[in-house]
Amino acid sequence: MYYFIVNYTGGSGKAKKTWDRVHLLLKQKGIEYKAFVTKYGGHASELAKRISELEEEDIRLIVVGGDGTINEVLNGITDFDRIRFGVIPTGSGNDFARGMGIPKNTDEALDKILASSRGMNIDLGEVTTENGYKRIFGISSGIGLDAIVCKKMLNSKTKNVLNKIKLGHIAYIILTITTLFSMETYKVKVWMKLRDEEGGEQSLSFKDLIFLSAMNFQAEGGGVPMNPNAKADDGLLSICAVNGIPKWRTFLLLPVLMKAKHEGKKGFMLQDVEYLVFDADRPMVLHGDGEYLGDEKHIEMRVLRNILNVMV
Repeated sequence: MYYFIVNYTGGSGKAKKTWDRVHLLLKQKGIEYKAFVTKYGGHASELAKRISELEEEDIRLIVVGGDGTINEVLNGITDFDRIRFGVIPTGSGNDFARGMGIPKNTDEALDKILASSRGMNIDLGEVTTENGYKRIFGISSGIGLDAIVCKKMLNSKTKNVLNKIKLGHIAYIILTITTLFSMETYKVKVWMKLRDEEGGEQSLSFKDLIFLSAMNFQAEGGGVPMNPNAKADDGLLSICAVNGIPKWRTFLLLPVLMKAKHEGKKGFMLQDVEYLVFDADRPMVLHGDGEYLGDEKHIEMRVLRNILNVMV
């Protein structure tokens, strides 16, 4: 059975039109399905929990929405073994869909889902805070600059206006630049578990950390290629960190980052890890898939290897 979780608010109005098209195509093809429309924040998680607890062996769960809705659904699933996951993207960023090669075109995205036989097993990430709170992420989780921007974007009226005219990235760029020069850097101790062939565990001390992102896919923030080496099925999180360089130099290197040419540049660190632990001098702003998760001094991140089957 196909189960659809639909968020009408994604993509500033695009989602309703997308679902109307999907509904029409399903009727034309004679596909049996059930659809649920989200009504409030967190509702997608509740729906995903109910669906994943059904007594069915082959549950095909499809999100019609953006990255935020996908994150909610992933955090509601209680039994990944019986879930086959699909996405019809309607958001403004769509980093999950882009990372999986899911078409923007609604008809093509649905056709891929319906034609999928085995799908592809991918990793997810999990972040744990000091009080034991856990949150799954599909795209990325991070501290510092990108997390602060995500927190500010939650209540950005400018973002909502620009999204309606398909210029949402401008709001992200403006906030990133202004936040870079206004934020305080962090002092952070980091413990990392590397691949065995790279020497096991490693510890680092960052004295002027601007941001650290743990990537499952290559890009976040609507296509910013934080770590071009990231692969969602390699059992690793791919770090991108900026530390120990002036803010003005970081600003000048942003175009280099946008072109995925930042590997090896002074101040940038790219590294693949199985897990990592942070201890900071003060609470750090934390995000998961662009969703603000709180301000935390102690954070752990790990990979959940090949846990999600995606219909592509």
